[in-house]
Amino acid sequence: MNALDGIRILDLSRVLAGPWCTQNLADLGADVIKIERPGAGDDTRTWGPPFLPEADGSDSQDSAYYLGTNRNKRSLTCDLAKPEGQALIRELARHCDVFVENFKVGDMARYGLDWPSIQAVNPRIVYCSVTGFGQTGPYRERAGYDYAIQGMGGLMSVTGERDDRGGGPQKVGVAVADLFTGMYATVAILAALRHAERTGEGQHVDMALLDCQVAMLANLGAGYLVGQRLPGRMGNAHQTVVPYQVFQVKPPPGSAPGAHDHMILAVGNDGQYAKFCQVAGREDLARDPRFVQNAGRVVHRRELIPELEKVFLTRTKHEWLTALEAAKVPCGSINTLKEVFEDEHVRSRGMVDTWRHPLREQLHLVASPMKLGATPVRHDHAPPRLGEHTDALLAELLGYDAARIAQLRQQEVVQ
Repeated sequence: MNALDGIRILDLSRVLAGPWCTQNLADLGADVIKIERPGAGDDTRTWGPPFLPEADGSDSQDSAYYLGTNRNKRSLTCDLAKPEGQALIRELARHCDVFVENFKVGDMARYGLDWPSIQAVNPRIVYCSVTGFGQTGPYRERAGYDYAIQGMGGLMSVTGERDDRGGGPQKVGVAVADLFTGMYATVAILAALRHAERTGEGQHVDMALLDCQVAMLANLGAGYLVGQRLPGRMGNAHQTVVPYQVFQVKPPPGSAPGAHDHMILAVGNDGQYAKFCQVAGREDLARDPRFVQNAGRVVHRRELIPELEKVFLTRTKHEWLTALEAAKVPCGSINTLKEVFEDEHVRSRGMVDTWRHPLREQLHLVASPMKLGATPVRHDHAPPRLGEHTDALLAELLGYDAARIAQLRQQEVVQ
């Protein structure tokens, strides 16, 4: 049994924020019906390389990007531009608990698939819209993309190397505004489903990337609102905790001339700082009144950090990690993705799943991190091929026979 057994989701979203949300819900047991454009499908199917190869070695329509966001879903093709396709979606919505879309504001109304239209055919349904800027406000009709949202929402103003070190604004290496919007949307949908269970009343959930990005400013946003001080970019250092950053260390034996190696020190409190100084053989830095407490270390960062930079160069990363871990001082290496997926702890936690896919007997993908003791996440459907489940879903949910499905295919409503 899965936590969301019995919940069915009609998923008209594509790219990342919406599909990330519906993949979470699918992992938890919901039956997610992914609606895709005939012939093209989700935009991310073409976002490669890499792609899974077809039997003849040519690129398939299944990019790695698409595969990473669409497990445990079933794919049904439908042309929303056709009245017959719009009618088909409304008919499917009668049999669903959740409707997810990430079209531009106004598009769903033109198709007769907006919240009032879907609510009219299913009053209990939870209808979630995911857009860049939300359904209200002066920017509502703008297209919203993660990169621009990271900039507009303040994240890039605090991400990147310090300006006095030649830095400038930098985006995060993954599309965090999309991903966090998908996570917030997951939570909001679950809350709305709970309300529908109690009252029989559906509702519209309005999710915006910019809203979520502003919320993600977290302590920095709160710090600005409380103190009216603009935080600057700090590179790999922390705004309000010291020492909490990357340090260069002695290269391992046999390294090429000029090679560099780095590690992370993440001291979270004054006790850990004192332990670090003991491991480093610099107890004098623990006794110095400027550095005893974190507030002083933040104020006197420019005096302390050069001293630590010198001491870190005296040992290799392995030597530092071994000593600091033994002393319970938070630290870590900076791994490549190869090192991540070969890490014994990552492997022991089951963070790589293996799937059977029509194009590959063993397809390895990143697993869900949700570990539920009584209702574990499911492992039922590899990311679907375009339209893989069209016939089965139309027969299962709507009772269409082969002749009716053939007619829709002839009309190019489905593929």
